[in-house]
Amino acid sequence: MSDRLRIVVVGAGGMGRAWLTAVEASADTDLVAVADLDLDVARTAAGAVGRPDLPVGTDAVALAAQTGAHAVVNVTVPAAHHPVATAALFAGLPVLGEKPVADTVAKALSLAAASQVTGQLFMVSQSRRWNPQLFALRDMVEDLGAIGTLTTEFFRAPHFGGFREEMAHPLLVDMAIHAFDSARFLLGAEPVSVYCEAYNPPWSWYDGAAAASAVFAMEGGIRYAYTGSWCSPGADTSWNGAWRVSGEKGTALWDGDHEPGLHADVDAAARPRSPHSGIDGALHVFVDALRTGAVPMGEVHENVLSLAMVEAAVRSAETGERVLLDDVLADAHAEALRDETCPEVRDALAAWPSVREVLTTRPAAH
Repeated sequence: MSDRLRIVVVGAGGMGRAWLTAVEASADTDLVAVADLDLDVARTAAGAVGRPDLPVGTDAVALAAQTGAHAVVNVTVPAAHHPVATAALFAGLPVLGEKPVADTVAKALSLAAASQVTGQLFMVSQSRRWNPQLFALRDMVEDLGAIGTLTTEFFRAPHFGGFREEMAHPLLVDMAIHAFDSARFLLGAEPVSVYCEAYNPPWSWYDGAAAASAVFAMEGGIRYAYTGSWCSPGADTSWNGAWRVSGEKGTALWDGDHEPGLHADVDAAARPRSPHSGIDGALHVFVDALRTGAVPMGEVHENVLSLAMVEAAVRSAETGERVLLDDVLADAHAEALRDETCPEVRDALAAWPSVREVLTTRPAAH
C-alpha cells in the first residue's frame, strides 16, 4: 500500500472525535466517513473537524464499500468492539481499535481467531505504550540486570459522572489496563497469577470499588505491584502513574510525566527512542504495518493478555483468592467456543494447542 490510507472512523463520541482529529491531521490517511448509531452525533463530529461534507451512516462496512475505504478505526463502546471489528475483518478491512480489545477475554479470543481466519490485521491502540519516556524506562530496565520488583502507584480523584461512577470495578476495568499493559512491555514478561483486593473508601462518590491493590507474579519470579485509587484527592500522580523498578544493579524511577531516572552504577547503553506518542503514534504504526507487512506492537494476539490481567484481578477481588492467568484463559476459551456463531472462527479456536501459546507466539506478517 503506497497511497494514503482511506479510513472510516466508527464511533463519534468524545474519544471518537479525538480519533477523527488524528486521522484528519495525518499525512498518511484520508478520513472518508464517520459511522455512529446516532447520525446527528456523527454529523456534528464531522463538522467539528471541518468536514461537514463527510458521508455518515450507522453501518461501517456499508460506508467503507460506499467510499472505497481501506480500513476501519473502531472507537465504539467496549461492548460493541467485537461485532464491529468482526464485521470489518470479514469484509476484508483491517482494524485499528481502541482499548480494551473487547469487553471480555472470551470475545477478545474470538477476535484473535477472526484476524487469523481472515488474514486481516487487527491492532489495538494501547496508546500509552507509545510514550517515549516509557521506552526510556524500558531501556533502563535492561541495564538493571535481573528484576525483582516493579511497582505502579496511581492516585487521582476525577468526577466523571455517567457510567464510570456506576461500574462495579471502575478503576480496574476502565483504567488499570494501561498500567498492566505497560508492565508487560517494561518487563518483557507475561503474567502468571494475581492476588487483588478492591474496595471503596467511605467518602467515595463511585458506586463500585474505586480503589485496588494487586500483586502479579510475572514470568521469571518478578513481582508487579499495582496500587491505585480514583477517589484520592490531593497530590495527584500522573495519569501514567508513578513507577519504580528494583533490580540487582539498582533502581529506575519514573513519575509518569518527565524523563525517568536511573539510580545505578552502570554504563547505560544508548538505544533508539520511540518516535511516536499517543493515538497519533498508534495510527502511524498501523499505517506502516499495512504498508510493510510488519507485525505491530498491539497486534490483537499480543494485546489480549493485558485484558486477561484485568479480568484476573477482578476475579481475585471478588473471590478473595489468588487467581492463575491460565485458568482465566482456559475459562475464556471454553466460553468463546460455546458462544461463537461463525464456524470458521470456532474451528480456528478449537485448533489452538493452548491459549497462552497462541497469544505469545508472534503471528506471521499480514
